[in-house]
Amino acid sequence: MAGRTGNVKLIEQFKADGLDVMFGNPGTVEQGFLDAAEQTPGFQYVLALQETVAAGIADGYARATGRAALLQLHTGVGLGNAIGMLYQSMRGHTPLVAIAGDAGVRYDAMDSQMAADLVAMARPVTKYATRVTDPGSVLRVVRRAVKIAMTPPRGPVFVALPMDVLDELNDEPVLASTVPVTVSAPPAGTVTRAAQLMAAGQHPLVLAGDGVGLAGAQAELVRVAEMLGADVWSVDSSEVNMPASHPLSRGQLGHMFGERSAAVVAEADAVLIVGTYVFPEVFPRLTTPFRPDARVVHIDLDSYEIAKNFPVDLGVVADPKPTLAALAAELDQRLTSPQRQAAARRLAARRDVREQSLRDAVPGDSALERFLQELAHRAGDGIIVFDEALTSSPAVVKHLPPDRPGDYFLTRGGSLGVGIPGAVGAKLAHPDRTVVGFTGDGGAMYTYQALWTAARHGIAAKFVVCNNRKYRLLDDNIAQYWKERDIPLHAFPSSFDLSRPDIRFADLARALGAEGVRVEKPEEAARAVERMLAASGPFLVDLQV
Repeated sequence: MAGRTGNVKLIEQFKADGLDVMFGNPGTVEQGFLDAAEQTPGFQYVLALQETVAAGIADGYARATGRAALLQLHTGVGLGNAIGMLYQSMRGHTPLVAIAGDAGVRYDAMDSQMAADLVAMARPVTKYATRVTDPGSVLRVVRRAVKIAMTPPRGPVFVALPMDVLDELNDEPVLASTVPVTVSAPPAGTVTRAAQLMAAGQHPLVLAGDGVGLAGAQAELVRVAEMLGADVWSVDSSEVNMPASHPLSRGQLGHMFGERSAAVVAEADAVLIVGTYVFPEVFPRLTTPFRPDARVVHIDLDSYEIAKNFPVDLGVVADPKPTLAALAAELDQRLTSPQRQAAARRLAARRDVREQSLRDAVPGDSALERFLQELAHRAGDGIIVFDEALTSSPAVVKHLPPDRPGDYFLTRGGSLGVGIPGAVGAKLAHPDRTVVGFTGDGGAMYTYQALWTAARHGIAAKFVVCNNRKYRLLDDNIAQYWKERDIPLHAFPSSFDLSRPDIRFADLARALGAEGVRVEKPEEAARAVERMLAASGPFLVDLQV
């Protein structure tokens, strides 16, 4: 409708795209469209006390809904606060639409207070970053940003919105953004070639990432893996791409040292990479970890990731779901009887190992183990887990195995602090589900203010701080550093220690409007789980591990 300002039309555009919840922290240069948002029925503003928290909640909401989430930041200072969490979203392909105001185009020459090149700041941590400078192109640019955020490979985008541009009258039409359909299958000859390469392997291996989950290709991945009798390792994976309880599911490759990945793939002579790049470590191996005669097939919708670091024999730019389905059908026609028998033996061997490990498992008696046992018993399979427990994550997934898509979300990207806000966002997305966010004591303190947001908006997420009074992951990593350099073991740096003074997480939770309890002994775990699940609002457990 003509005669309405850009502030009003902007909110109408967001609603047309289903972006009716805005996560943010307000600022003066955004006050025009925040005022318009307040006057718009059916539009919700979720207030966070700092932009990192807002970005973390938006990330969790987008991941739990599978849709884009709207994040409002306050000009350059707010964008600066959110950079670390936006990096997390970029590495994890979360579709965030981040916006920030600035004082106005008219002030560009003044070098005024809080002035900054917002686009240059945002560009390294987003798929797309731009600034609107024409009052007649506000909605056009927003639609472009939504399209880019939601088109695989998904990711965060950023739009700077100067106040004077939004204050102008805007006669642009409000239209829902167009997100292109990217479902595509490769030609039959390509599928045949992929099947030939994989069927010939004596030691097949699958490396799978979040592209599988985005495509909804979990069942197709399982079928291909079972037909090949191939172990499946998760790479750059943060969601359920294959049921963790499946005997061929081997868990996560490390994200830190390339030698671990090299050891996993060393014997494989036929490797299928799907929905990920290889390899995402902090210290990756610089030479190829694959054996010289290995045949490598790489399937991904993102052509950039295929053969990005190491050559492959066949790169296929296509949607994982129809491609894996076609590959399974081709393998069904092509596998010989001896090949099927060999695959069946490999699958049976893994199943035997899995069953034996379950028989041999000795129940843990630490507070952490007792807590997780009780939570698994009481919550059943109705729980959603947001996992930033880091060094405690193996225990979490042992007792609460990630088997169903949408039930488990793992931190990714390397920036701490997503565990608590991510759980808030997931609970807001699924108010009828039990959502539990696991984090460490170090990670918790990055974004503890998210508890206040949960209390303010009545978001009854649950939180568990796995409190070991240190940055335990740094202890583990520096021990590896010493080992690689033949440095004798000695005391860990004091900067890794969080024990002095003791952080009273339950007390902090109560100060922010949430209930909380501290668990110091294993016998206290059951009661803590009972209280946590019974709480009608946000509840935090300070779990001493």
